[in-house]
Amino acid sequence: MQTGAITTHLDVAQVVLYTFWIFFAGVIFYLRREDKREGYPLDSDRSERAPRVSVVGFPAMPSPKTFKLAHGGTVMAPSASRTDRRAIAAAPIGGWPGAPLEPTGDPMRDGVGPAAYAEREDAPELTIDGHPNIIPMRAAGEVLIAAEDEDPRGMEVIAADRKTAGIVADIWVDLAEPQIRYLEVDIVDPGVAAGARRILLPIHFAKIDQQRRRVNVGAILAEQFAHVPALKNANLVTKLEEDRITAYFASGTLYATPARLGPIL
Repeated sequence: MQTGAITTHLDVAQVVLYTFWIFFAGVIFYLRREDKREGYPLDSDRSERAPRVSVVGFPAMPSPKTFKLAHGGTVMAPSASRTDRRAIAAAPIGGWPGAPLEPTGDPMRDGVGPAAYAEREDAPELTIDGHPNIIPMRAAGEVLIAAEDEDPRGMEVIAADRKTAGIVADIWVDLAEPQIRYLEVDIVDPGVAAGARRILLPIHFAKIDQQRRRVNVGAILAEQFAHVPALKNANLVTKLEEDRITAYFASGTLYATPARLGPIL
């Protein structure tokens, strides 16, 4: 027999190759199960047996595992109880499975389409040392705006309808990055006293005009600023609040005016 041969039909190279194939198939199987710890089972309307049926597919979901969180506490995944059971404020436009959904109420506040958000933990994001990560500059201590950059505080906020929506009152910074995450806007409302209603404007939806000293927001109209989800704590923003606020502004790119619902061409 030749060097490395085990039998006349099997050698070491073949054994190593087959072992690798089996190992690689096992890795794929393991990873495919692990990625089902969150987001499964899926809800589908493809069955006539019920309005919604659960779909898992192959392989099955893994057994629940308890994970220790960095700042204390534990979380189990997959969870035995699925907490997000929100009703969908939209209805199919047709009777066939997978038909597009049409909003049945105010989509910007009902969490439909681009306004959809995840039910994240209603607690602030923390830094590695356990402090709130995103806070206003009034509470950030030594955080300053670079001398070569424009400070937007005091600038008017101009909405998509070219009307004044408010005045930038403060800046919320990310201590871990560091960078600006939100502008705090004091809403201009004739029926509300100055400073009585403030909202967070995600910086990615704001365009600072240095020459005119104003902040342009093309996502929503001036009157819609009044419905931006509010904060429970004036100096803290939770992960759930962040998702809701960002989703509200994102929804305006489609739902702010009826004209945005139509085709571009």
